[in-house]
Amino acid sequence: MNAPPVTSSPRLPGVRVLVTGGARGIGGSIAARFAAEGARVAILDRLVEAGTAHAAAIGGTFHEVDLLDPASARAVTEAAIAELGGVDVLVNSAGIFELKPLLEITVEDWNRMFSINARAMLTTMQTVAPHMFDAGGGRIVNLASMAAKKGGANEAHYAASKAAVVALTRAAAMEWGCHGVTANALCPGYVLTEMGAATRTPELVAQWSALSPLGRLGQPEDVAALAVFLATPEAGYLTGQALNVTGGMVTH
Repeated sequence: MNAPPVTSSPRLPGVRVLVTGGARGIGGSIAARFAAEGARVAILDRLVEAGTAHAAAIGGTFHEVDLLDPASARAVTEAAIAELGGVDVLVNSAGIFELKPLLEITVEDWNRMFSINARAMLTTMQTVAPHMFDAGGGRIVNLASMAAKKGGANEAHYAASKAAVVALTRAAAMEWGCHGVTANALCPGYVLTEMGAATRTPELVAQWSALSPLGRLGQPEDVAALAVFLATPEAGYLTGQALNVTGGMVTH
């Protein structure tokens, strides 16, 4: 993934940003977009080769992390913050997806989905929050999904975990606003990323595209642009929201 060109007037020069799941996909595009806006970006991901290469391409740094291990996740997050000399923005993009009929979801399936998609966000948020409090504020952007609002057949554990992300984000907004911290969630719809590419057919893309009034599926850059906006001064009064990035597939 190549970094977008640096804009002529970067909107976020020197802003310190952590992006979990930033090695590729939506997280990779978010990391690249922040870097293009002049931010200093640290990518936290389990994909060492992809993460290292992408960080080098955008002029950022890479930190290997196991989000299933809360103690390790806290330690790696603290190390990334120390390297940046603080943290202004946290983007929690790391997550997993699985299709499985409701009657076949095991306790292990459920726990793994929630551990990565929701509990890991709690861990990183708790780690960065004191630093943001001391600095007088910060921005938190959590990646949820349109599944958090509409559910979906064969993805009960995924949809429930993303609904938990929305609730967690709103709680943070209410509790931490007094410290100058905003917290918002993004709820993407069908986005064309590496995830699922092996089974994605032209017929499926056409079917999914027809669900959007715009007649197309999302690109990672569509989500990245909104993530960056949430870190700008213009979004300073926006908090506690679960913003749809679905091309009109979900409108509530």
